[in-house]
Amino acid sequence: MLVSKSIVVSISALEGMQSTLQPFRSEHVDKPFVERLPAYEIVKGAFDFLVASFLLLLLFPLMLAIAALVKFTSPGPAIYCQVRLTKGGKKFTMFKFRTMRNDAERGTGAVWAKKGDPRVTRIGAFLRKTRLDELPQLVNVLRGEMSLIGPRPERPEIATELVKVLPRFSRRLEVKAGITGLAQTYSGYASNYEDYRRKLALDIMYVRDRSVAMDAAILARTVKVVVSGDGAW
Repeated sequence: MLVSKSIVVSISALEGMQSTLQPFRSEHVDKPFVERLPAYEIVKGAFDFLVASFLLLLLFPLMLAIAALVKFTSPGPAIYCQVRLTKGGKKFTMFKFRTMRNDAERGTGAVWAKKGDPRVTRIGAFLRKTRLDELPQLVNVLRGEMSLIGPRPERPEIATELVKVLPRFSRRLEVKAGITGLAQTYSGYASNYEDYRRKLALDIMYVRDRSVAMDAAILARTVKVVVSGDGAW
């Protein structure tokens, strides 16, 4: 009963976060982190493994269908592999369904995606809108490289530039990167430093205040985003 009430309170609080964080307040992210109890980390780790295993089995037919659509609607592999950062700044190879042309970064290197990005394929736009392109990262969760919930893993090249402008960026590396998270469900893709500043505030809020109730609220919001497709451009 107490857990249910806590979840309701967390959901209500999260619904008002975007207005609370506007404009971005540096004193918020400077507040010290709350020490996480070992029990929380153990429960979250077990939850990640069990849910990722269950979802992979349940959604395997859907993932095969998505892979076929990506493969046969644009040249290139169905699964896109990219080096990202997780807890402690550790590098790992992240998997996702390809949503852009196979040569999207030829001649440009790592660049931010933007609204109406011409590199995104027609199928890719749908996958991004519903977040279905992230499903292969369930494998990353099983490998212990990611969590179901946490800050999105950033590319090393972009992280190097971000930390120059946003020194607090490194605080989001205190926890494992996540498939979904507070910033992902309450803010769209970041296409400039100001967008990223807002997302960073949400990421640091999660790292600082994370709890079972907050994780439950984020998962509930994630389901809403996937069903409605309102979490991205």
